[in-house]
This record gives sequence, structure tokens and C-alpha cells, in this order.
Amino acid sequence: MKRKFGIGLAVLVIMIVIGLGFAGNYFYDVAVAINQKDFIEAADVDGDYDPKDPWLEEKKWYDEVNREKLSIESADGLKLSGVYIAGEPTSKKVAVLAHGYAGSLEQMAPYVKLYHDMGFNVLVPDARGHGTSEGDYIGFGWHERKDYLQWIQLMIDKVGEDAELALFGISMGGATVMNVSGEDLPSNVKVIVEDCGYSSLTGELAYQLKDMYDLPAFPLIPVTSLVTKVRSNYWFGEADTVEQVKKNKVPMLFIHGAEDKFVPTEMVYDVYETNSSTKELYIAPNADHADSYEENKEEYKQKVQDFVQSYIPD
Repeated sequence: MKRKFGIGLAVLVIMIVIGLGFAGNYFYDVAVAINQKDFIEAADVDGDYDPKDPWLEEKKWYDEVNREKLSIESADGLKLSGVYIAGEPTSKKVAVLAHGYAGSLEQMAPYVKLYHDMGFNVLVPDARGHGTSEGDYIGFGWHERKDYLQWIQLMIDKVGEDAELALFGISMGGATVMNVSGEDLPSNVKVIVEDCGYSSLTGELAYQLKDMYDLPAFPLIPVTSLVTKVRSNYWFGEADTVEQVKKNKVPMLFIHGAEDKFVPTEMVYDVYETNSSTKELYIAPNADHADSYEENKEEYKQKVQDFVQSYIPD
């Protein structure tokens, strides 16, 4: 009887392990692998203009402005691509932008124009696995932080040792620049603006797992993290934005939509409170995820201009 019970228990354990392995790979494919994300609204980047588009002027300007294609090779051998839009010939100011999850540099027109109008040269990379950059997984701003250190150095080499850099990111890009803030940055980086980045990858994925599937974080998050470590060489727990921001020494503006239901608004307080550098917080009224600029154009623009120009004046 004991032997039969032991065999039955072993079979049950094996079935559970197989089931968890299947679930971990399934959620890896949903969240981490590069593929069509059905839960993300596809952006219109086909060149057709909607006269009702609130960003019509910015998109037309972006499509017509002169640009230079740049690239770097990441530490793990990926060719990463970006676009550089020059400002005034004598300008030493550079804004390095980071787009969101499952997006591309082509979606950043409003932010490119915002910084270009402030007199900045602007660099917009495609994150690894996005747009025209190589890669088969999403690093959620963790592996990307190392890529951005290379982009930063490329801008210093291009513009000069006296270059003054501003970093800006939205959504996953916000998490990216916050993760970059915890690295050993050159003194050229003067200011950082993050918009609706998450306070930790584990926390964001646990929130989405509950919101989208009504499933608990345990054991699915640890199992999917293990799969991610095997397939993409990082644990979810590594990508802890709060821990990176704790090390930040650069002035940072934190922005979040008051009605954000994708990266819940309360996450911004976690990173804002742990940051010990000069900082400011802007909770944008009536704004859902990544909509703070669209919903509050003039106020958003003024907040960004006032903060950035305090550290990189005209």
C-alpha cells in the first residue's frame, strides 16, 4: 500500500512539474518573447495621417525632419539601431529617449519634438528586440540599461566631452532610464525624466497576471522567472527599479497618470520616495497609462521644460 502511495505521489509531482513548466513557457511567450502582443494596442506608424490625431503636427514634423541612422553592438553581440536628429549645429545638449514595451522609436514623435524644440539634439534607439534592433526577447529595461550606457557614450563621442545629456523614457522606457540611473554614469548626464515606469518587474508582472488572468503570483511568477533565466539570462527579481533608483545621484522628474491601470499609479510613489537625489513628482490629471502628455499637453510640456532646463539651461 505504501509503495502504491509512493508511486502515485511521484506521478503527481511529475505532473505538477510538467504543468508548471508548460505554464512558465506559456507566460514567457506572452510577456518576454518577441512576438505580436495582442493585449497591446498597435500604434499607427504606416505614414497615413488621421486629421483627428492629437499628435498630427508632431508626426508630420517627425516624418519630414532630417535624421541620421546610428547603431551600436551590445555586449552580447546584438546590432542595436537608433535615429539621431540634430539640433542647432553648436548645441551640446542631447536628449536620449527610451520607448515603451512592444513599441519602437517611430512612436516617439511627440517626445522627440518636445526635446528638439527645447534645443536638444535627440537620439531615439530601438530597444533590443524592437523595431529594427536585433534580439528575440524583451529585457524590461534591465538588459537595456547596459545598452543605454553605450548609447550615452556614443553621444559623448559624437557631440563632445562637454556634451550635456538628458535621459527620458516612457513606460518600459521609464523603467529603463530609472535602471540606468543606478549605474556609474558619466558626469555628462545632468537630468532624467521618467514617465509611468514600474517600480519592479516582479511587481508589474504579478499585477498583470492578476488583472489579465485572475491568477496569483505564486508559483507562476517564480516559474516564469526561471524560464526567463534559462532562455534570456535574467531573473525577474534582478530588474528591481527601486533598488536602482536608490543609487541614483542625478536629478529626476517622476511622471505618472492619475488614472493609470496598466502600471498602477501607486508604483510611482515607491520609486519617488526611495530616490535621494533632487526630485519632483507630477501626477497628471485624468491620464491613463502613457497618456499624461496627451491629456495635459501644456502642463506636461511646462513641467518637463522647467525641470530639464533647471539642469541644462539654454
